[in-house]
Amino acid sequence: MNSYAEMNARQRVKALLDAGSFHEWLAPQARVSSPHLAQLGLPCAFDDGVVIGHGLLAGRPVHVAAQEGGFMGGGVGEVHGAKLVGLMQRALRERPAAVLLLADSGGVRLHEANAGLIAVSEVMRALLDVRHAGIPVVVLVGSSGGCFGGMGIVARCADWVVMSDVGRLAMSGPEVIESAHGVEEFDARDRALVWRTTGGKHRWLCGDCDALVEDDLAEFRDAAIAGLGQARAITLDALEREHVLLTLREAGAPLGAEPEDEAAALWRALGVDDAQCVPQADVPAVRGMRPC
Repeated sequence: MNSYAEMNARQRVKALLDAGSFHEWLAPQARVSSPHLAQLGLPCAFDDGVVIGHGLLAGRPVHVAAQEGGFMGGGVGEVHGAKLVGLMQRALRERPAAVLLLADSGGVRLHEANAGLIAVSEVMRALLDVRHAGIPVVVLVGSSGGCFGGMGIVARCADWVVMSDVGRLAMSGPEVIESAHGVEEFDARDRALVWRTTGGKHRWLCGDCDALVEDDLAEFRDAAIAGLGQARAITLDALEREHVLLTLREAGAPLGAEPEDEAAALWRALGVDDAQCVPQADVPAVRGMRPC
């Protein structure tokens, strides 16, 4: 197995796209980095933690961005966000077959405060503009850092979300929840709890991702290719279907049970017959468990 999780951003991009087709924009040689981090005396990266460019996927042109979780947790600051927005605005002009976003981020880079918050909101707006133009946006989540905070919202704004069973996707990261509500409410060190509530299997069963794959580069590539034809119109009907999904989930959410039982009870309420078997089941088995 060629582990997607163990790769860095550039390795993922180059391995995901057709061999030799990737061309990077604003590569490290351009030295476009955050001015805020330098003022705070913090280390900078010459790509500001995100790789952007274009290439071919199955022979079709795509624009691609890959966040580097190894630099400040993939946090989105002013420059990082501007690179994502610029990529998507360029997609509106050049109309590639899709925009791929390889998410690996804890969300807003807190060191940049409001600049980071504004950047994330601009990324959301740009993503929706791309979708409105009929260009599908495909998000891949499978890094060890996961996809949290504002980037979690960005991911759920996309047309097609691919997750591995080791990927994690949520609004708030485990450490944030623990800090806000206490370890009794959520123990971020409990890895089984973290994956039951934010992991790929959970997101697949809840309908939050469109493809569940193994932590394998070839499976990510195949799922991304499938996403090329998945442009979804942004309509009132689509928004109302999302609301129905959330209502069903809220109605089925158990209260007061042990955490392990809570997860299984929710999956069961969503129509998963073998809910208790989910944590031990392999990916192909879990794919078959999601109700229609």
